[in-house]
Amino acid sequence: MRRGLIFGVFLAWAAICVLAGFVVADEDDMTTGERLAALLRAGRTVISGHQKLINDESLGKKDLTGQRVVNEALQIFAQRKGDSVSDQNFSPLDKQLFDAQVAAIKEVVDEHQSMIDMKGVGFKGFIPSTFARLVNERFEEKVGDKAKMKVTAPEELIRNRKARPDDWEQHVIETNFLSPDWPKGKSFTEDVEVGGRQSFRMLIPEYYSASCLTCHGGPKGEVDVTGYPKEGKAQGDLAGAISITLFK
Repeated sequence: MRRGLIFGVFLAWAAICVLAGFVVADEDDMTTGERLAALLRAGRTVISGHQKLINDESLGKKDLTGQRVVNEALQIFAQRKGDSVSDQNFSPLDKQLFDAQVAAIKEVVDEHQSMIDMKGVGFKGFIPSTFARLVNERFEEKVGDKAKMKVTAPEELIRNRKARPDDWEQHVIETNFLSPDWPKGKSFTEDVEVGGRQSFRMLIPEYYSASCLTCHGGPKGEVDVTGYPKEGKAQGDLAGAISITLFK
């Protein structure tokens, strides 16, 4: 009887330890995902803030280099996170992923220098959404065996087929993010199998800001500067989501 009681206590203790391990792992994964999303958002903010410069047809060389964008993005990242990159608690894998994202931002901007510096041409098409897609694709080329990132949205808002949500993303968007009961800004996380590999998946909702409405506001159906019909959305409406996959 006593042995049975001791064994039962041991099993309960082991279960608690295992559960705690999963909780810690999930918290670490969430920190990694939130950090990657924060840097991507910071990079988009830099590109958004320089749209007037990028599209200035009267200027040739604009000195908007990849390193300049990285430096400004890291400053915004630090401001929003409340600490600098050096203060972040990086694991070796975290550092590898973060460095890969920094390198992707720099490379994408540098590779588009000739277009950015093109004199006599106004709208260049190097907008935040395009920048983010290119950065995520380059990030996957570098560390795709360990992590992937994508910016997606509800099917009816997709302008580029590469951004279409997969079944998991679409389900989370429909059942959670579009629900009136879902807390605004709250992420959704889940441990699932992706391509036969156990993975941590994270979807972070994003909402239209005032600056987004130039292309995505009203009147609905009117063609915007990019050549797409406006969606007629309002500030605060769900615009999409950052999708992050971390392979175990």
